[in-house]
Amino acid sequence: MTDSSAAGLELARLSTADDDFVARLDALLAWEGVSSGEVQGRVDEILTAVKARGDAALIEYSNRFDRLSASSMAELTLGPARLREAFEGLPEAQRQALSTAAERVRRYHEHQKPASWQYTEADGTVLGQQVTPLDRAGIYVPGGKAAYPSSVLMNALPAHVAGVREIVMVVPTPDGVLNELVLAAAHLAGVDHVFTIGGAQAVAALAYGTETVPRVDKIVGPGNIYVATAKRAVFGQVGIDMIAGPSEILVISDGGTDPDWLAMDLFSQAEHDEDAQAILVSWDAEHLEAVAEAMACQLPTMEREGMIRASLAARGALIHCRDRGEAVELLNRIAPEHLELSVADPEAWLPEVRHAGAVFMGRYTAEALGDYCAGPNHVLPTSGTARFSSPLGVYDFQKRSSLIQCSAEGASTLGATASVLARGESLTAHARSAEYRIRD
Repeated sequence: MTDSSAAGLELARLSTADDDFVARLDALLAWEGVSSGEVQGRVDEILTAVKARGDAALIEYSNRFDRLSASSMAELTLGPARLREAFEGLPEAQRQALSTAAERVRRYHEHQKPASWQYTEADGTVLGQQVTPLDRAGIYVPGGKAAYPSSVLMNALPAHVAGVREIVMVVPTPDGVLNELVLAAAHLAGVDHVFTIGGAQAVAALAYGTETVPRVDKIVGPGNIYVATAKRAVFGQVGIDMIAGPSEILVISDGGTDPDWLAMDLFSQAEHDEDAQAILVSWDAEHLEAVAEAMACQLPTMEREGMIRASLAARGALIHCRDRGEAVELLNRIAPEHLELSVADPEAWLPEVRHAGAVFMGRYTAEALGDYCAGPNHVLPTSGTARFSSPLGVYDFQKRSSLIQCSAEGASTLGATASVLARGESLTAHARSAEYRIRD
């Protein structure tokens, strides 16, 4: 197949039977997330300024980039009472929907909580692992037009469930516009402090601390290229969740799902931004054509028609494969952020799915449900990193300490082994430290 247009719809049409399929697929999946030298330079300047000048730099950058006129950090700080006011002021339908989503997300993540453990060996030596939460987590939430209360829930609730003592949220407010849904979500998710700052300066404040903004142990949450670049730069000073790329969806259909449904599932990712990726794979050629026609028909009805068109033209694709086996190979090759198994028996596919951020199983399970209220986290690995990364979860806000308590007998037995190994490495103090505890 070649690239074509179905009633004005541009997107790649690929077939695994084509000689150039692998090259075209690689080109389609290619994503360079590294920032330019110009962006890196500006971010470095901002990080240095915030580290050196603290609150004064935050106020200066917020006024410049978000078109504010703040004179103190008090004007960029929201307390618990303001968050509660936002929640109580929502229309009933929004308040109920937000509460339902928060409860489902919380309940799911409660199941993730790992337990500390230990065991005792025959000689009385005790070994184990202690799980403890981070002291303080920082949540970055996009602001302005990209205001996502769902991201507040997905980032803050796992931290809350993990037992993090203090949750600090930063959210930019261009032109001073506050998003009440975002603030209401912060109230429900147990956020302790909210600062209306954004960009690289907010990441710097969380990483280094200022007179007003407390330093955190880990920064999570999505942002633009400046935020991503800043997170990469401060990693090591603090932990980070990931450097996220554009949103992605891979749908595998056996031909039995309504084409209109699949068209909208693909649109649901393409409407995020021009770099988002939506791919449909099927071994039913007629079904692929039916979906293409449904997409062309429904696209003019979409509010973000221009965005969707741009996304599909740049990175979207319909892929025809020979059979189910090739579809499995493709999904593991792509390692998508979101995988929809729109097939008759999705359960049968699971043993073969090795790489996917989240798996949406069956014809009725739209990816959009996972974005908001199904329960599992929507912060997922992108750009093929599902090969080695996992969704954000409770475990990202906890750490593990190894426990070792030797009995006298155990210290003697282990000491003999450690002594031999230490002297083999020419580490005499190590050896003698162990040898002192060896019984004669």
